[in-house]
Amino acid sequence: MKLNRLFGIAVFLLVTAYLSPLTVSAQSGGIKGKVRTTSGSGIANAVVTVRQQGKDVKTVHADGKGNFTMQGLEAGKYNVVFDADGYASGVLFNVEVKSKATRDLGERLILSVDAGSQAIVKGSVFYKEGTSVTGAQVKVERVNSDGSTKSIGTYYTDISGEFAFRQPGAAAKFRITAKYKDASATKEIEVSNAAVYRLALTLDISKADK
Repeated sequence: MKLNRLFGIAVFLLVTAYLSPLTVSAQSGGIKGKVRTTSGSGIANAVVTVRQQGKDVKTVHADGKGNFTMQGLEAGKYNVVFDADGYASGVLFNVEVKSKATRDLGERLILSVDAGSQAIVKGSVFYKEGTSVTGAQVKVERVNSDGSTKSIGTYYTDISGEFAFRQPGAAAKFRITAKYKDASATKEIEVSNAAVYRLALTLDISKADK
């Protein structure tokens, strides 16, 4: 009888030890969502990490469309940190996870391009007297090695006569054409890496002629 009792206790302990991880897993929660750009495009292979009390708890990678799912989190509040190469890091604070539930964060995980990885071109457009031109049209083209061009976009100067555009921080040449009424001016600028570049264009038109 004593041996049978000891055997029964041993079996009970083994079964309890085996089932405990399953019980914890069944009661754990998770999160899911999409890491995207400000324009809505998913960011492939973005890294998502949950932190609690300053410590990393778990990390997953998003798929090719920026979607991710993270399971096995105990109920509680976490900070969700997300980042990707070429982007500034983002964080959602105090995200609550509940047992037996996967919280959908939707498309709230938005990353902006890291300015440190871009060539930023800032320019100014002036009348021939040197005063700023507001509302001038600025066309930007990339000049290829064979002399052909590709349109990058069209911008307009602000109230201070300034405009800006961003491109990946790789060596390139751009042709910028500013136009206001019948006057226009064109300049080319070469960028070599991630940095801020500046240029000025002066139109052959007087402010009095506007």
